[in-house]
Order: sequence, then C-alpha cells, then structure tokens
Amino acid sequence: MIRLTESQRHFFTLVSEAIYANPFAEEREAIDTRIAGLFPGARVENLIDETIREVSTRLKALEPSGLPRIDRVEPKDRSLVENALVFEFFYLFRERFDALTHRQLEAEDTSLTVPFADEAHAFFHDRGFSTKQFCHYMALCYQLRRAFLLIRDSLVGTSRAMRNLRRDLWNNVFTHDIGLYARYLINRMEDFSTLILGETGTGKGTAAIAIGRSGYIPFDPVRKAFTESFTRTFVSLNLSQYPESLLESELFGHKKGAFTGAVEDHKGVLERCSPNGAIFLDELGEIAPHTQIKLLQVLQERHFTPVGSHLKTRFNGRVIAATNRPFEELTGSDGFRADFFYRLCSDIITVPPLWVRIEEDPSELTALLNHTVTRMVGKESPEYTEMVREVIDRQLGEHYPWPGNVRELEQCTRRVLIKKSYMMTPTRQEASSLAETLTQGLRKGEMDIKELTCGYCAMLYKRHGTYGDVARITGLDRRTAKKYIEEFDQVD
Repeated sequence: MIRLTESQRHFFTLVSEAIYANPFAEEREAIDTRIAGLFPGARVENLIDETIREVSTRLKALEPSGLPRIDRVEPKDRSLVENALVFEFFYLFRERFDALTHRQLEAEDTSLTVPFADEAHAFFHDRGFSTKQFCHYMALCYQLRRAFLLIRDSLVGTSRAMRNLRRDLWNNVFTHDIGLYARYLINRMEDFSTLILGETGTGKGTAAIAIGRSGYIPFDPVRKAFTESFTRTFVSLNLSQYPESLLESELFGHKKGAFTGAVEDHKGVLERCSPNGAIFLDELGEIAPHTQIKLLQVLQERHFTPVGSHLKTRFNGRVIAATNRPFEELTGSDGFRADFFYRLCSDIITVPPLWVRIEEDPSELTALLNHTVTRMVGKESPEYTEMVREVIDRQLGEHYPWPGNVRELEQCTRRVLIKKSYMMTPTRQEASSLAETLTQGLRKGEMDIKELTCGYCAMLYKRHGTYGDVARITGLDRRTAKKYIEEFDQVD
C-alpha cells in the first residue's frame, strides 16, 4: 500500500487546493507557484505547464511502475492522490475538452460523441477508478473546462470590475468550494436562483449564458457522449416583449382551447428548460405582482401548471433573472414583492457599466474593440481596431460616458466600419430635438402641465434609457414616470 510521507502529503494537499480554487481569483496563481516550486513573483513562460510537470513527476514517484492506483493508497491519503490524478487528467485532456466545446457550439443541439472517450476511460481504469467514478470525473472535468472557456472568452476585460465579475460567475456555478460542490450540490443547484443587475447594454445576457451553459451534464459510457448538448441547457425569455395577456402562456405554457387563439398545446419556457440547465428571465422588473406570485410558487414548490390545465408539471432547472433597475428600487413600493425577491436572490451579481471599466483600466476599451471587430469580421484586424479607436478618441473624447454601455460600443464599431464616423445615436438626437421642442413651447407659453411633464419624462427616457433614471431625476415614482412616457408616445 502507498503511504504518503509528510512532505508528499503537504504537496498533494496543495494540489487539492489548486483544484478547489477559483481560476479567476488571485489565490490560484499563488498556489500554482508553490506547487511548481517557484519563488513568489517568479516569471516563467507558462506557469500551468510547470505545475502540471511537477504534479506528474510526484505522482510517478509514488510507484516503481510510475503508475499509482488509488486502490493501493492508504485510506487516509486516498483522497489526496485521487485529486492529484484528476488534476493530471484534466490538464492532459484540456485541449481536447476545448475542441469538443467548440465543435459542440457548431453542432448546436445534437450531443456529439466524445472522440477521446476510450482513452479517457483507460486513464482512469489503469489508475484504479471504477466506471462510475470515471463517468463522474469525465462530466465534472468537462463542466469545469467549459465554464472556464465560456466565462473567459465571452467577458473581455482586465479591469478590477471585470475580474470580480468573472470570479463571481465561477462561484455562482461551482460555489466557493468545488470539493463540497462535487460531493453535495452537483444535482441540487436548481435551488439556487440568481439575480443579475446592471444598466441596459452592459452584458447581463452574456453573463447569464455563461452560467446557464455551464451546468453539470452526465456522461453516458455506452453512447460515449454526454447525455445532452450544453447548447440546449439555456433558454431565455425577454419579459418586456410580451403583453401581460400572453406572458403567462410564454412562461407556463397553455393547453389547446385555454383561450381564444389557443389552437394547439404550447410549451412555455419552464417546460422547455433542460433538467441540467437554466431559464433566463430578462427584464424581470416589469412583471405584475400576480405573475410574481406564480413564479414564487415555482421557486418554492418546483411545480407549475400550464394555462388551461389542472395537472402540475415539475420544473428542474435553475432560474436566472435580470433587471436594469437599481438595487435600492427592487424592494420598494414599485419593486418586487418582498417574498419573491428574497426567494429569487440566492446570489446577486452586478455587471459593471462600461465607463467604470474604462476608468479602472483605460486599455479595456481597446481590448473590447479588438474583441468586437474580431467577432464582426471573423479574424483579428488591428487596422480596423485602430481606425475605430481613432474615431472614438477624436469624436467622443477620453471621458465619453457610454450611456448605452457595451451594446452602444458594438453599434459604434459597426457605424465606424461603414462610415468612419460615429455621430450621436438616434435616441440621443431625438432627446436633443425633444428638448428643443419643450424649450420652444415654454418660451411661447403654449404647453399645459401634462404636456410638459410627459414631454420632459420622454426626453429623459430617450437620453438615459431606463424608467428608473427618469424616476430618480424627476422625483416621481417609477410607475408614474412610465405612465407619462407611454402617454407621450401615444400622443406622439
């Protein structure tokens, strides 16, 4: 039997800490440095390669054959060696997991056969793992690598705010302790709902996708494939797109004949959600209290009833919701019901506005432009990136507030690629035009108080883009501000 020395036990304890550490937290790099036997702050070409090399060397030294088996390790040391072997497997196969992830994105909803399944199975079998353990670690390693890619590649930026966001998203998927997550919570994350806050255009939907597509998906050793494609594990619904009369049907589904126009059964977003996935409810701040009550019942009881039916259907996924309303408005008189809010916010994640990111790290603007241009033209283009940056510097200046956030930056990039110019967006032009109309009306004394109030609220909404900002500036409550804006639009 293999019995670890104190020195070996200390080393493999460090490896376990590396496995459990958040890869987007600073602590992980410090742990890798210690595993590799380097001095703090030492510069190497590729720290993780040095770390993997040292772990493999230490594992081989445990057995004369160079192939340690967990069934030959003393019980008190077994978990440490098991973790180290999983660590070795994860990094030996990480590039193949990456390739599988990219191929699956292209194949979309058809779960692909894993081409290295036999090789992966042999790795675990030769080291004393059971088939059940192999399937578990195969699924967990795929989940870890997939989550890392989705969070790293879709959320660009090196500012402190973005580093914190990536760290928070990882913890939302795996909790702060992956070891405890793997033992107790892999199949229990449905109980953890998430509320994402942020201004319009900051990327709340991108953050939600990173969470929703990063769930644990079991591995089927017979088919040599995961039980479903991760692209099927995320279903989104923008609640502001539907009138109140149709919203419940989109959420809960309906039966044929449930109401006029219901000519066939319809599956709502809750029923379409994968057991391994999540639904994303965008613009949740706009739903009526009675709909909040029905969603609260889903969160508490995990069941829902389609419109026109008496049969309950189980909901197995996670709920991710987003709103552009400020946190302080969420539980006020115009906000969520208190019971709904506190059941929804197992975790609250805030996506930072673009101006904060640029203020913390001015180079983030160039990084975002390069990412945006690459996505638009299909490959990196320093010429295009430099051209867009030059137009922004010349026409908008260093301290432009980017009221439309990342979404505005994307449209700015498109417009510069077309016109080599970025003038005011139409909504800001409309706001300026409306301000001039209001000013002329005041000068002539031709406006009544309702026209003035509605027009002023509409101007603020076109300029800032949210009802919350209008309410904050005018001192009106949010619903009243929204009513004035809608009345102005109807007259207009």
